Amino acid sequence: MAPKASPFSIADHQKAEREVNYACMRKRLITAIPQDVPHQDEGWLDLDREAVVEVTSEERDYPVESALVGEESRGWRAAESGTQTIRLIFDEPQRLNRIALVFEEIQTQRTQAFVLRWSGDGGRSFREIVRQQWNFSPPNSIREVEEYRVELSGVTVLELVIVPDISRGSARASLKSLRLS
Repeated sequence: MAPKASPFSIADHQKAEREVNYACMRKRLITAIPQDVPHQDEGWLDLDREAVVEVTSEERDYPVESALVGEESRGWRAAESGTQTIRLIFDEPQRLNRIALVFEEIQTQRTQAFVLRWSGDGGRSFREIVRQQWNFSPPNSIREVEEYRVELSGVTVLELVIVPDISRGSARASLKSLRLS
């Protein structure tokens, strides 16, 4: 069966294209910002002054504070395999608008899962922000960069639970950086 011919001719289509007034649209060209480039001067919370951090384990050369403060560094790495928790307990309730996470794995192919959740009552109850999985496959897929826009008020605790390998392998959890604003 042959396709039906359009009732409009090529000349009709060309005329319609000429009649569209593109001059009324306001626009600006912008430069794309690569995901893995840290944003400059974004008003990130000074976590070493605003919160106490709890962590289930940490490797001596990769302490949790290196993932939470300052410019990107080596980040945090757990001392042992299995599910790990990083918990920020704020001195004063916080208003959060943005949460930026960077995970990096350059050695082991694995599927990682994490849950990010918050509490407004000192950790007695939690609300989930995001639950996600990521496939690391070095050397091609080694970095996961996540940025979440949120509107959270009265945050007293922020908790990140990482399952480094959902197949229960011997991988250790790690976090390159966590920033909040």
